[in-house]
Amino acid sequence: MASNNQTTITAEPGKQELFITREFDASRENVFKAFTTPEIIVQWLGPRELKMRIDKFDPKSGGGYRYVHIDPAGNEYGFHGVIHEVLPLQRVIQTFEFEGLPEAGHVAMETARFEELPGNRTRVTIQSVFQSVADRDGMVQSGMERGVVDSHQRLDELFEKGI
Repeated sequence: MASNNQTTITAEPGKQELFITREFDASRENVFKAFTTPEIIVQWLGPRELKMRIDKFDPKSGGGYRYVHIDPAGNEYGFHGVIHEVLPLQRVIQTFEFEGLPEAGHVAMETARFEELPGNRTRVTIQSVFQSVADRDGMVQSGMERGVVDSHQRLDELFEKGI
C-alpha cells in the first residue's frame, strides 16, 4: 500500500537555507535506524534508478561518510561529509558536499530532527544551511527534489516490508 505522506521542500527566496519535512508511518526508532544504518541507507537513499555504494559510514559524533551513486551508464557521483553530532532518536548534524562541482568547498550544514508523533509515526525535518544563496539555489535547481521524493517513497516501501 502506497503512503499518502508527502515530502515538503521549503526554500524561501533570498535565504541560504532550505527545509525538507516528511512524515513516516514508522516508529521514531525505526526511522532513526534507517537514517543511521548503512545496510538500510543503500536501499533507499537517492533516485530510484541509481545504485549506491558506501565507501565510508561512521554514524557517530566526530565520524564521517562517503557514498557514491552510480547511474545505469556507470557514471559515479560522490558525496561526503563530517558527522558532527549523533543524538540517538533525536537528531543528526552533519556536513554535505557533492564532489562533482568544478570547485570544491560548497559545503552545506544539515540538521535532521526526528519527532515522535501519535500513532507510531515520525516526522523528520532536515534543515540545510548553505554558504550562499547561490549555492542553495543551485542545489534546488539540480533536481534534488526528485531525488528526495524518490528516496522518501523508497523508505516508505521498506517500512511497509517491516524493516
